Amino acid sequence: MEMNGEIKALLVSIGSANIDDELLAEAAKTTIPSAGPGAGLESFFFKSGGHRVRLSINKNSPLRVVRCCTDVAIIKDKKTIVTGKLEPALSHCPEQAYLTLSGRCVYDCKFCPVPKLDGEVKLPDKILQLVDEARQSGQLRAISLTSGVEKSPEDEVKRAVQMVRALRKRYDIPIGVSVYPTDTSSEELKAAGATEIKYNVETMDPEIFARYCPGLSLDYVLTSLEKAVNIFGRNRVSSNFILGLGESDECVLDGVTRLAEMGVIPNLRPISPHPLRAGEVKVERPSAERLLKLARATKKALEDQGLRADLAETMCLPCTGCDITPQIDV
Repeated sequence: MEMNGEIKALLVSIGSANIDDELLAEAAKTTIPSAGPGAGLESFFFKSGGHRVRLSINKNSPLRVVRCCTDVAIIKDKKTIVTGKLEPALSHCPEQAYLTLSGRCVYDCKFCPVPKLDGEVKLPDKILQLVDEARQSGQLRAISLTSGVEKSPEDEVKRAVQMVRALRKRYDIPIGVSVYPTDTSSEELKAAGATEIKYNVETMDPEIFARYCPGLSLDYVLTSLEKAVNIFGRNRVSSNFILGLGESDECVLDGVTRLAEMGVIPNLRPISPHPLRAGEVKVERPSAERLLKLARATKKALEDQGLRADLAETMCLPCTGCDITPQIDV
């Protein structure tokens, strides 16, 4: 059975699977994200029927991945729900070198483990080396850069600008960047050679944002997104929008509509509780039904504004592994 939107929504709603180390070693490279709410959790990619999903490795998951002839099968409640193949990740995801510049952050968003991980701050030579290794696979289609905030947003943008310039001298492929915005970040990154930009709203509920993102400004991110559309163009600006922080569907739909009207493509990201944030934030992984409902509504909002998530070339939208992506999955 091949994966479709409904099956993928079920897999994403669970978000993890039990898989033998031997099977992983034979077929695919795992990845450990170093940015965002899933940082530090080992995961793998599964592809079937033109759809892709990323699942974290969890021995206690209700899903189990087993060998099935030359493919693998995902089993739930002793029944096979889908068959397909494990897909290798280049750097963080298939077909992209998706790299974190700074694995540290001075901000303390309560759903994100990065401030507690004291991760690596990669030097430019390390980034260039990792991209070159991905290129040698013959599968590299895009480069994506993301970052925490080691010292200040301005320092991170400066680091990103320098990195984009260095990469642009070597590679004629799309380059996407996801950072916290500054007053001049869009102009600087566009001039350096970036193709796409992402500034994350995280949530469009002002009360939830204030509670879980202390020190950050939702209004500033929204203003920066609107400005970015004028600089990068439509279908070149996106924003991660977390599901599962207690927001209502009405809030999500209003937020999706507002972003689409600005020319921004919302990327609805289901959240899972992270052990490093236990007791600091209450999260609820969205159900398959909720994921499908909100993805279909987002698709309509995009199409009402003439936007296409399937035209994105970098970062989360073309990967699709963590989300139900409009115009690709539904």
